Order: sequence, then C-alpha cells, then structure tokens
Amino acid sequence: MPDMKSPLISARDIAAHGTQPDPAPHTDDELASLIALLVRRRGLRTATVAVGHSRDAASRAAAGAFAAAWRARGGTVLTTVDWPETAASWLRPATRLTTRLPDAWIMAAALPGFAQLARRLRHSTEWDPARTYAFASLQDPRLPALAGPDTVHGLRGATAEGGTWQIRRNGITAYAPGQEAP
Repeated sequence: MPDMKSPLISARDIAAHGTQPDPAPHTDDELASLIALLVRRRGLRTATVAVGHSRDAASRAAAGAFAAAWRARGGTVLTTVDWPETAASWLRPATRLTTRLPDAWIMAAALPGFAQLARRLRHSTEWDPARTYAFASLQDPRLPALAGPDTVHGLRGATAEGGTWQIRRNGITAYAPGQEAP
C-alpha cells in the first residue's frame, strides 16, 4: 500500500461520486451465493469470520442473516462490527474487525462508509480484501475509484440474483448464477 498522509476520503471526492442510495434488502439467493463463495474458497477452509456492516436497516439485517446462517453451518463468527457513514477516522471499527484474525471478512454496507473503512483497514491493519466477501450493496463500479483500486483489489461478493462479482484493480466483473470467478 502506498504511503499516504491520511486514509480519509475528502468530502469533495465523495461528492464527486454522486449520491448513493441506501442498500437494498438482501435476497435469499444472494445469501446462499455468499455462503457458497466461502465454502468453495480455493483450497482453504473457512471456519471463522468477522462480520461488518453499516448502520442502515438493510445492512444490519443482511449481517444478521449471514451470521445466523453461518452459525447454523457450524461456523464461528468472531465479531460483528458496525460503523457510521461518516466518522473521524474509522480506526475503531477497523481494529475491532481485525483484532482476532478471521479466515474471512463479510461486509454488508453502504458505499461511502465502506470505502472509508476499507481505506482505514488497508492503511492501519492486516486486512486482506482478497479474503473479504460482500453483499450486492458493494457491487458498485464507483467503489474501486472511491476507495482506491489497490485498496479493494480481490474483494468479491454475491449478486442479488445469486451470481457473484469480483473487483480487479479498477473494475468489477459480474458472473451469472452457476458461473465461477477465475
């Protein structure tokens, strides 16, 4: 990660990316696809996760549904952390998400707050976006530009229809249900 004075995104840069709608409620297909992504992690066993979410109703509900489904499969949720859409530094939620190093991170969030949090995670912790999985709310082409392409490179997630998506540098590639990312 390049050296930077502050990982915070300026209010001007956030405004330049337009107004983002609140996340939509998650779907059953989306939740099933997210679980499947974790179960098929290439050669890696995923037992422990840390769950992060924005404070809006849809993100809270998605995070809760994921945690319940993961525990029902016998998995362990090490922590659940929420964050506001605006904050002074995002250091507290970033630290809480990474204190107990999980096998994977799960994110249910609105774009602006997650972009800020992702920058803080990369700047101040051992967080790895390639071990991070998200709900469809983060399948937004503005995310790599807002957070910085290297900040979220490797992040992947589920679409509302049950497909998947993955960020590679400056863009997001989506895969239909049944297709798998390379």
